[in-house]
Amino acid sequence: MKEESSRTISFTLNGEPKTAAAERSWTLLYLLRDVLGLTGTKYGCGTGDCGSCRVLIDGEPKPSCIIPAFKAEGCSIVTIEGIEQAGRLSIIQQSFIDAGAVQCGFCTPGMIITGTALLASTVHPTEQEIRNAFSKNLCRCTGYVNIVKAVELASQRIRKIQEESEFLSEVRNEA
Repeated sequence: MKEESSRTISFTLNGEPKTAAAERSWTLLYLLRDVLGLTGTKYGCGTGDCGSCRVLIDGEPKPSCIIPAFKAEGCSIVTIEGIEQAGRLSIIQQSFIDAGAVQCGFCTPGMIITGTALLASTVHPTEQEIRNAFSKNLCRCTGYVNIVKAVELASQRIRKIQEESEFLSEVRNEA
């Protein structure tokens, strides 16, 4: 029996249901960039080692260059284009800009994806936790100092929002 060369897959992409035909030989990166036109995710090494192609798959940062496209079936995928919030930069995106963590910008989408996943699981990470999280993301421009600062800044901003939200909740309960 001959295997199908293409198949239709259904998944959630940046919060929207998506159906696409995918060839068996396609990577998820190829599907995202070349078929669906989401070019924010970058092709770097092609071996899953540099982090430029990272996307969130069911909340986990994964290298899209080595994942077969058909593995997206039933998954929730978030690319750099899906990180923004209500048409505005997310806290981590703005923090990367404010901390000067963007130089050439090639690795930035993968860095922001990794940072987003880290802050979703650990709102107040230590410097070592940040560095460990980025161990699979390569940057040749920044030396990671400003990337660490950006994640720390985003963490501080998230903490401030949480504290304000808790305060408002307490005020409402007392009223």
